[in-house]
Formats: sequence, C-alpha cells, structure tokens
Amino acid sequence: MAKAKWIGGFLGLLSGGPIGALAGFVLGALFDAVADDNGFVDGVFGREINDGNGPNSGGTYTGSEYGDGSYQQGYSQRRMDEGTRNGFLFSLLTLASYIIRADGKIMHSEMEAMRSFLRLNFGETAVEEGNAIMLKLFEKQKQMEAQRPGSYQQTIIDACHQLRSVLTNSQRLQLLSLLAMLAKADGHVASEEIAALREVTQHLGLSEAELNSMLNLGATTLKDAYAVLEISETATDDEVRAAYKRMVVKHHPDRVASLGEDVRKAAEVKMREINEAKELIYKARGM
Repeated sequence: MAKAKWIGGFLGLLSGGPIGALAGFVLGALFDAVADDNGFVDGVFGREINDGNGPNSGGTYTGSEYGDGSYQQGYSQRRMDEGTRNGFLFSLLTLASYIIRADGKIMHSEMEAMRSFLRLNFGETAVEEGNAIMLKLFEKQKQMEAQRPGSYQQTIIDACHQLRSVLTNSQRLQLLSLLAMLAKADGHVASEEIAALREVTQHLGLSEAELNSMLNLGATTLKDAYAVLEISETATDDEVRAAYKRMVVKHHPDRVASLGEDVRKAAEVKMREINEAKELIYKARGM
C-alpha cells in the first residue's frame, strides 16, 4: 500500500503522545509514502517534500505574492484540518480495536460488521485501509499485553485523555456515536463491549447519558426515544422541547464539518435519528 487515500500520515496535534506512537507503528508498517495535496511526506511523520510551488518551495516567498499571506494562512488551515481529520479517523479505529477485542476474542462477524460499517460511512477505499490498520492494531495490542498485561488498556485511556485535550466536544460526541454504531453493527452489543464503551466515554470527558443516547439512536420505542434525548419519561413538555434544542446544538453536522464530508454525512444521519426520536415523543404526547 504505497499511498494513504483515506487516512494520511500527518495527524497534526495528535502526531505525538500515545496516538502518535501507535500511528508510528501501524501507519509506518503499512504506508511507504503518504500522498499530500502539495507533495509527499517522506515516511509517515517525516519532512514534507514540496513540489516547488507554494510557501515551502525552494524559490523566494513573500506574503504579498499570495495576497499578503492569505495563501499561507489558507494552506496552514487546510493542513490543520487535514491533521485533525486524519487523527480523528485513526483514533476511531484505535478505540474500535479496543472495544471489538474487549471480550478477548475477535469474531469473524465483528470484522464483517466493521467492514460494512466502513463501507457505509466512508466508502470502499476505507474498507481496505481500515481493515489493514485494525489488523495491525490487534497485533500491537497482543504484543503489548504479552509483554505487560494492562498496558494496552492504559494506552487507550491515555489516548482518550489526549483526544479530550485536542478535539472539540462535538467532535468527541461524533467519535462516540460512530463507536456506538460500530458496536451495534453486528446486531448484538456484548456486555464487555458496553463496559469498554463506558470506559472510553468516561475518559473522553463525556457522560453516561450521552453514551446511552448514542446506543439508542434508531429508537423504535418511547423508552429508547427518551434515552436519545437524554431525559426521563416523566419530563414535562417544556423539558422535552428544551432537551431537543440542546441535542440540536450539540450534534449539529456543521460542528464536525472540518472532519470531512463523510464524517459530516454520518452526523446528518445521527441528526435525523435524533429528529425521529423527538417526533416519536411529540406524537405520543400530542405536542
């Protein structure tokens, strides 16, 4: 696999710490060189090799050449967004590897569900790359646990703390919703997976109610619908309306737009399911 097409090697603010260490092992083993909009990256976290254009070229550069530095500012923002997106996607697979293996085994049905999940949400390219990255993460997990039991779990906890310091609340909620969706993909969420999800939720700085909301998306019963809105069945009509407004603010797709169009579309699906839960409650109450 010569070039990354779904997850690039540049992880921005997540290039260091526990996530960067895992990425160095996994991506370094899979990708010889990573394609970039303006050149290539030598290795995974190496120097950028520029193609001779733009602010990092060998020629003389002054801000006025690109409208008083606007080109450079735009380039920096694109690189920042690229790093955040790549870090988000790699973190998704890292946390997913921990949750899938929470019961001590990797089922064929779980891997099939994972591939279907990637295909549905991120396209065919993500299936091949995501599968390869997950297998490397499982390998790394096995190595670490053989050397020192509990070390991979601690790495996941540290990774969650790293994500908490870098990602916005809405981005972390979107990450959690994708993890919950993946856990449900095979039609059954094992108790060990629930425990792992709770652990991840806690260390991401999110709440049990938010996890329950994500697990109950696609609600078909009133009880589930109330869980989606993070309220009890005894809530007043005004409390229901207020809860729905809070959900719209927290989960609006525009809040994760910088993570890419595929992540934004996944957020739109989540928002539709929140709306469906709201409509179920409103209909039952005659609101």
